[in-house]
Amino acid sequence: MAQRNTKTAPPASSLPDLMTASVLVRQGELRIEQRPVPTPGPGEVLVRITSVGVCGSDTHYFTEGRIGSFVVDSPLVLGHEPAGVIVSLGTGVTDRTAGQRVSLEPGIPDPLSKQSLAGCYNLDPGVRFFATPPIDGVFSEYAVHPAAFCHPVPDCVSDDAAALLEPLSVALAARAAGRIQLGDKVLVAGAGPIGLLISKVAQLAGATVTLTDVRAERLEIAETYGAAHTFTAAEQPPVEPVFDVFIDASGAERAILGGLERLAPRGRCVLVGMGTDTIALPVPLVQGRELTITGTFRYANTWPTAIALAASGQVDLDGLVTSTHGLADVEAALTAGANPGALKAVVHP
Repeated sequence: MAQRNTKTAPPASSLPDLMTASVLVRQGELRIEQRPVPTPGPGEVLVRITSVGVCGSDTHYFTEGRIGSFVVDSPLVLGHEPAGVIVSLGTGVTDRTAGQRVSLEPGIPDPLSKQSLAGCYNLDPGVRFFATPPIDGVFSEYAVHPAAFCHPVPDCVSDDAAALLEPLSVALAARAAGRIQLGDKVLVAGAGPIGLLISKVAQLAGATVTLTDVRAERLEIAETYGAAHTFTAAEQPPVEPVFDVFIDASGAERAILGGLERLAPRGRCVLVGMGTDTIALPVPLVQGRELTITGTFRYANTWPTAIALAASGQVDLDGLVTSTHGLADVEAALTAGANPGALKAVVHP
């Protein structure tokens, strides 16, 4: 059964002084700490966190201590896929109320940056993003956040689904980058949560989806998320240039090169997965077929669509959740992805 929050927000005067947080003190080591409950500033709200999805980037920070140029060099709270309940308002907040259930969009851009003014605030180089060093994330009981990035969700959307609007937003950004449209043949590499959601939103756009993964058990639910055909990495679809769009959600060089080979002339490739830093690009193939290759970096302006898809039942976010954990069990949540049949671990602070 989908988990829903039934508790009302406590009066601001009854809020505790301290909260519990799970802190990555160094690579591979977590510690439970008591920290002051933050106070919302102007335009901000204080949110009691109810559900946080675990992302592969959280696991990378825990196991490797870094992702690309982002390095954990001081204690850091992980977690950037949160939902919760507003418990108090900062000055100037008039369009949110205490007790309102919200999904938190984790990036805070400069509203006057060139990128923000152009509508692509995700590319603002000064964006402050949960759980990206040195900004703390939300494996904690409370967090403050700008009210504008706390999106109200209806009661038909569970707490876990409200948290997983973040990976759904990644999928929506990938669909937009690939310009997926009715009748397209789409190849998706990687059947983790992101790949499954990309498969689903591509199918909702009218595309026929083929999904591949190295783990056969992950393909068992792929049809539920819109895949017409599935292949393990060992099987792979025939090397024929028949796909209009290839989206990589694996980050694996072999998957990326295999996907490029299967793109038809004028095909579009979208790189979503974060894995290998560099690959040997087959330049004659790209030139000879006039392929377009692009990346995606997070998302912008996706939450309204994501909420509508979850609320209407067109995308099943609760079905991705395969384990739940408390703050004292965050290490198990961060390593759950290696377990057979695991898709999405969720932390309930």
